[in-house]
Amino acid sequence: MLTLVERSSRFVLLAPLPGQHRADQARWTLNEMIATLPLELRKSITWDRGSEMAQHARFTIESGIPIYFCDPQSPWQRGTNENTNGLLRQYWPKGADLRRLTMAECDRVALQLNTRPRKTLEWQTPSQALNKRLVATTG
Repeated sequence: MLTLVERSSRFVLLAPLPGQHRADQARWTLNEMIATLPLELRKSITWDRGSEMAQHARFTIESGIPIYFCDPQSPWQRGTNENTNGLLRQYWPKGADLRRLTMAECDRVALQLNTRPRKTLEWQTPSQALNKRLVATTG
């Protein structure tokens, strides 16, 4: 599964990554996910060092969005994403077979996470926090 988390609002987008987690599949899926976002949110992506991001340079050329990589064995450099992965374990325990995961299942879980109040957001939901940020930037 591909997971995109907006750092300040904790808003999450999820997408299945079926089969072998090939780099071309990850690139196509990531491009589709990014296309759904407002331009204000398309600044950069910080990624771990998985082989599915082998086409990161091509993704950057296609999208104009730079990819940054964490240092090896440094999950704290992607703390928001690691926390989100922990929340996702409530829906898909570690070791769960995600090869047949559907977009509908990803959307259902993302909606639940995006409408769940968070202490770190002063009990706003990620959807509310993202909306507040977007309204502030557009005016």
